[in-house]
Amino acid sequence: MMATRYWLASGTAENWQVAFKLGNIWGLKGTKRAEKLWERIAEGDALLFYVTRPSSGIVGFGKIRTKFKQDRPLWPDEIGREKVIWPLRVEFDVDFCLAIDHWAKRRVQSPRFRMLARSGFAELDARIALQVLEQLSSPGSQYVQRQPEKRSISARTHVQRSSVPIRSADSKSKPRVPLSHDEIKSRVAEIGRIQSFIAEEEYQMDGELLDVVWRRVERSVPTYVFEVQVAGDLHHALGKLKHAYDLWNSHIFLIVSERNRGKVGRLLQGTFHEIRDRVKLIRLDEIEELYHYKSSYKRLERELGIG
Repeated sequence: MMATRYWLASGTAENWQVAFKLGNIWGLKGTKRAEKLWERIAEGDALLFYVTRPSSGIVGFGKIRTKFKQDRPLWPDEIGREKVIWPLRVEFDVDFCLAIDHWAKRRVQSPRFRMLARSGFAELDARIALQVLEQLSSPGSQYVQRQPEKRSISARTHVQRSSVPIRSADSKSKPRVPLSHDEIKSRVAEIGRIQSFIAEEEYQMDGELLDVVWRRVERSVPTYVFEVQVAGDLHHALGKLKHAYDLWNSHIFLIVSERNRGKVGRLLQGTFHEIRDRVKLIRLDEIEELYHYKSSYKRLERELGIG
C-alpha cells in the first residue's frame, strides 16, 4: 500500500473561494513539471490549502477524491480568455477549513511554506504536513467550516440490508422482467442525481455518444462514465470507455450481463489491456439492487423531511 503524500496547493483568496464554489476543484497548468506532479497524485492523498497575500499561510486541508483532464474552460480567467489554462485538475473533499474571515488571523505560516507556494503546487514533507494538520484542527480552533463527505459509486454497495426498506415477499416471488438498455441507462442516471451529480444520458464525445455520464459541475468534464451492454458490440463500448479515460481521466464502468463477462475479460487481457485495471464491471442485477436501495433511502429521507 502506497504511503499518503501531502500536497501544498497555492492560490489567492479569490481563487480558493472559486474552487470551493465550483465543487472543490483545483487546477495545475499543463507544463511538463506540473504534469509529472499530477501523475504522482493518488486518490486519498492529502491537499493543504495555501492562501497567498494578504494571508500567506495554510488555512485548511482535505483529501484528493479524483483527478481528471479538463478540455473546456471552467475558471473565470479561462472563460474570459476562452481557453483552458489549468487542464490538470484534482477534485477534493474538505476535511477542515478556517472560516474565510479568520484566514488572515488563524492561518499556519512558515518561510518554508512561502517558498514552496511560489511554484503553485508542490509536495510537502509528511512530518511537517502532519504538524500543520494538528495545529489547524486542534480543539482551540473555534473558527471552522466543514463540508460533508461526498459519496462515490462502488461496483458493490456495502449496506446492511436489514437497515433499509426491502421488497416484499410477494415481489420477490415474481419472476423479474429483464430491464431494457434504456431502462438501465435511466436507472444509472437517476442514481447519479440521487448522489447530487449532474447526470446525463447520450453524452457527446468526439462524434460518439456515451450512455451515461456524471459530472460534478455544469462546465466540468465527466467524472464517471458508464456504458451499458445488454447486447451489442462490446469492442465498441470498451473503445468509448478507453477514449473517455484517455481524454478526461474519468472513472469508467461497463454494465454487462453475466454471460458476456468472459468475453469482456478476454478483451481486457488483449486489445484493451491498457484499461484492464481502470474499468470496473458491474452486473445488471447490481445496478437494479443499487437503484432500489438508493431510491428507498431517498424516499425515506423525503418522508422524514431531511432529504
